[in-house]
Amino acid sequence: MLLVLFAAEGVTILSVHQLLTLHFFLGMLIVGPVALKACAVLYRFVRYYTGAEEYRRKGPPAPLLRMLGPVVLITSLAVIGTGIMLAVTGPSGLRTWLFLHRASFVLWFGAMTIHVLAYVWRLPRLVSGDLASRAGRRAHEVLAGRPARWLLLTASILMGLLLAKLTVHRAGLWFVIR
Repeated sequence: MLLVLFAAEGVTILSVHQLLTLHFFLGMLIVGPVALKACAVLYRFVRYYTGAEEYRRKGPPAPLLRMLGPVVLITSLAVIGTGIMLAVTGPSGLRTWLFLHRASFVLWFGAMTIHVLAYVWRLPRLVSGDLASRAGRRAHEVLAGRPARWLLLTASILMGLLLAKLTVHRAGLWFVIR
């Protein structure tokens, strides 16, 4: 879901002046799913380092990805946070917040490119594992967690939609300075 939302947001960057309202809306929509992903990653991190057997059995990520993880998380929060600050301050915060938003985006894009390229190869296996009807313990674990994953994902998207709907009018402030 995040890859699709990030791709849509990326398309708006190509013509941000014409697609500013959509860029703004998608940016706010992404807040919910990114918050969910950040919480899920932090939960797995804590469970692994507190010695939970099911997380220890799986093992840690590769060393490069282990070092990259905090960079992805921090830059994601920075891009979203500076975007929210641009919405809050409007054009009056143009110089500082826009510079920080752009700079954090460049850093985020580099980190996310490495992150996505490292994990995209697992995507078909993860999706097929979630959809497959294989018998056994792993299938039971995957299927047992599916309703909770879908509920959390739906809730995060609804939260993002609500935030986007409540704040999209603030994009109009930026049309004054064009």
